[in-house]
Amino acid sequence: MTTPHAESPPTSPSLPGFWQKHGARLAALAFWLIVVGGYYLYARQNDLTLQDSIIQISNGLTGSLFGPLLYILLYAVRPLIFFPATILTVLGGFLFGPIGILYTIIGSNSSAMVAYTVGRYFGQGVLEGNDDAGRVQQYTRRMRENSFETVLIMRLVFLPYDLVNYAAGFLKINWKAFLLATAIGSVPGTISFVLLGTSFGTLEDLLNGQIKLNPAALLLSVGLIGASLVLSRYLKKRETAEA
Repeated sequence: MTTPHAESPPTSPSLPGFWQKHGARLAALAFWLIVVGGYYLYARQNDLTLQDSIIQISNGLTGSLFGPLLYILLYAVRPLIFFPATILTVLGGFLFGPIGILYTIIGSNSSAMVAYTVGRYFGQGVLEGNDDAGRVQQYTRRMRENSFETVLIMRLVFLPYDLVNYAAGFLKINWKAFLLATAIGSVPGTISFVLLGTSFGTLEDLLNGQIKLNPAALLLSVGLIGASLVLSRYLKKRETAEA
């Protein structure tokens, strides 16, 4: 007489698998809890308003030799804390003026490689269930077969910056082609958004309600965005014709 085998208990997800899937989100949540909690305590102890705090941070970044390095570092780790690239790019114009273009280009390319690495090693499922990823998924096969031109076009049409980074890492495309295409393709957008920030004066002026519009910088910003879209359309047509 045989005895029935006892049912094995359901297996729980392994810890490495859990961290691989949710580690980045949990780390970002912990970071923001620390930042928000630290800001609340600091502002309460020093009786600071939100505007006072922003001005202090601005003065700390622009009034020190290490300010630009801190800005670049913050930009580089930005994907890990899910802070929008566009906002930080425009802030580069507010804080540093035209020289912010150089700082932002260095920071944005560094952040692209950080997000690419996260996507390559921890990005399983990043694109799943994301409505914004539909257009990116159309490029999946082309990213593998023609990495450089596809990433270049995606940069020039201003697809979501981090989504492209994560997708490139997730698909394990060649990192050299990805970095080169990013370095070239992001230049028009970076310059245009930094100039957009520069065109409205300083951050302190804006907080005080004193908008000092620079028409030349604003027009150049809009022109670069238009030129980027035209160039992407040309490259896409050329790629289609060669296929």
